[in-house]
Amino acid sequence: MAATKRKRRGGFAVQAKKPKRNEKDAKQPAKLRDMAEEAEEEEKDRIPGPVCKGKWKNKERILIFSSRGINFRTRHLMQDLRMLMPHSKAGLKPLKKIKYVDVTNTVWYLLNCELKKFIFFRFSNSPHGPSAKFLVQNIHTLAELKMTGNCLKGSRPLLSFDPKLTFFFFFNQIFSTPRYHPKSQPFVDHVFTFTILDNRIWFRNFQIIEEDAALVEIGPRFVLNLIKIFQGSFGGPTLYENPHYQSPNMHRRIIRSITAAKYREKQQVKDAQKMKKKEPKTVLPHDPTADVFVIPAEEKPIEIQWVKPEPKVDLKARKKRIYKRQRKMKQKMNSGNAK
Repeated sequence: MAATKRKRRGGFAVQAKKPKRNEKDAKQPAKLRDMAEEAEEEEKDRIPGPVCKGKWKNKERILIFSSRGINFRTRHLMQDLRMLMPHSKAGLKPLKKIKYVDVTNTVWYLLNCELKKFIFFRFSNSPHGPSAKFLVQNIHTLAELKMTGNCLKGSRPLLSFDPKLTFFFFFNQIFSTPRYHPKSQPFVDHVFTFTILDNRIWFRNFQIIEEDAALVEIGPRFVLNLIKIFQGSFGGPTLYENPHYQSPNMHRRIIRSITAAKYREKQQVKDAQKMKKKEPKTVLPHDPTADVFVIPAEEKPIEIQWVKPEPKVDLKARKKRIYKRQRKMKQKMNSGNAK
């Protein structure tokens, strides 16, 4: 249909005239086509980015909090773990949305682990469990280590487990970042390693270098000593108890008992020496066979010197005298020439 004009106060509609095209307007569509073709060719050659438009399905999150009275090193370790895990949350705000049973569990955890000397980790799958309790040793935070490794904040890590580690589902559930998490980055540039040595779990964080797939440590570091695994969340019947675990108080008691035993041995040796000194000495009779193999020395004749021996000549003193005479002669000769 052709465009038409309307009159305000009645009348017939008049067909509008088509605008005239200029040469410049005719050249513009051709330029636009060329631009579009060039953009299409560039898009074909361009490598697509790593960002995936996926759906965030695993919406489990981790609550990281601590009891009161912790030291600065534990607080820095907690901050490092929150930074490494983008799917974690800080503080006790989610407790308002949890049922009463879960609140009692978490409060029991806070009261039970309120220790200043030792640090305990509790990993729990709320609300039904299971849960595990660990003693944390040899803590080294990111600020202390100052390693050369580095990784992108929010990137997803690889998890490497020792084949001897049977209960790795705890660490897999906690440390693995869910796919397509809104706070995570679609890159894999570091790896978390969980190795077993000396009946303990050693945690390390390494950067993956793209050139030769070498590993450079980033931090933090800590060692986990398993105590117990419970059926419920923060409690319940015990599923497993570590036979190699030794509480810190028991370890200190054993060390004190060893040092006390050494001190007792030294005291007993000193007392025995004092008793021997107080005892009367037993005099043994002379044995006539003791001098059988003794050879008497030859007797030298006594000589008396009636003449005084000549004094020894000191060569060093004689050389010094000669040098002195030569210096004096030179000084006299130099003074005579000067006059």
